[in-house]
Amino acid sequence: MKQMIIHGGKPLQGDVWIGGAKNSTVALIPAAILSRTTVTLEGVPRISDVDNLMDLLGEMNVACEFSETTLKVNPEQIKLSPLPAGKVKSLRASYYFMGALLGRFGQATVGFPGGDDIGPRPIDQHIMGFEALGASVQNKNDQIIITAPASGLHGAEIRLEMPSVGATMNIIMASVTAKGKTVIANVAKEPEIIDLATFLNNMGAVIRGAGTDTIRIDGVPELRAQVAHTIIPDRIEAGTYVSLAACMGNGIRIHNIIAEHLDAFLAKVEEMGVVIKTDEDSLYVYPAGELKMVQVKTEPYPGFATDLQQPVTPLLLTAKSGEGIILDSIYPRRTRHIPELQKMGAKVKVEDNIILVHPGTQLHGAEVTADEIRAGACLMVAGLMADGTTKINNADNILRGYDRVVQKLTQLGADVSIVDVPEPAYES
Repeated sequence: MKQMIIHGGKPLQGDVWIGGAKNSTVALIPAAILSRTTVTLEGVPRISDVDNLMDLLGEMNVACEFSETTLKVNPEQIKLSPLPAGKVKSLRASYYFMGALLGRFGQATVGFPGGDDIGPRPIDQHIMGFEALGASVQNKNDQIIITAPASGLHGAEIRLEMPSVGATMNIIMASVTAKGKTVIANVAKEPEIIDLATFLNNMGAVIRGAGTDTIRIDGVPELRAQVAHTIIPDRIEAGTYVSLAACMGNGIRIHNIIAEHLDAFLAKVEEMGVVIKTDEDSLYVYPAGELKMVQVKTEPYPGFATDLQQPVTPLLLTAKSGEGIILDSIYPRRTRHIPELQKMGAKVKVEDNIILVHPGTQLHGAEVTADEIRAGACLMVAGLMADGTTKINNADNILRGYDRVVQKLTQLGADVSIVDVPEPAYES
């Protein structure tokens, strides 16, 4: 187990560069196996989820070469094989191999996906989409077995019950090589959807409407990578550094951003009183004055992202007046960071899945646990704010989602390190 150790209370300043979007990367890497030629991805973040996906590709005899921020994936010698449940369990995004393998081979056997425990995230909409394309889906021994008919997948009209990012991406990957036209309605509109569509279109797919309510796909026989694809900047990482800069910054410039991807988040932060100057591909967060509480409600894009409700919580703790309210309408049970913040002295609680934040908090160091990626980011920001030393257990979760985080924080002036610690012993 990895532990992050933070000696907090140090003002931060300088420049930080945002990596490629995790939520794009974890879909683009599985999607690379749809290509018959080598795929080059640029701007790939250095996160452990990428290492885990590369391991899964290795199980299928797919060669990967990762240098700096460029990942080359060569699927020319790919072999269809079941993906082991053990590795799949640690990474929810492994479910993208369902759509990718189905689109490439017409069949897929994937262990039931794991990942962060932030409440129910069923894959019923993924399955509904695969079945609409003509596939049969079975759940046997904790594995999902998906099989296309002998004639292959066929186009279909599909309507999602809710705009799920995962289901939208998986159905896109399965349908790009299906015969005929596929229309997917009520889809997610996140920038990562557009990134996936751009990537696939550059390999010969015909996808229209990404970023709108309805996506239309004309199936093609096969895909071939022609040009390198640069992954969009990570809006969640960027938002986390904005929160950090507003909490502890003496002036921080955040580079490699697409500001419109952060519109809802930046509007809420500025409503608190944070002053931000936005340039073409960067923004500057000025040292914060006296801030006021706000109400935050997460919504599908272009609303306030669920992945940013935890990183913004420490910023609300710095407000001097009012009561802050956070309602996560997407994952209401995403509140496991709250008891950990309470250990650090935070005046925050949960009532009926609503997070209530009270002013006047003075954080102090404590030993806390990061139960998932964004909870870890929240505790990391809180630890940087706090007096004394904070130890964050399960820091592996932070490393799953934040590119070269220790290096970036150190360059801003933070005193932070990662150490290996023994797993806790449990009595039988």
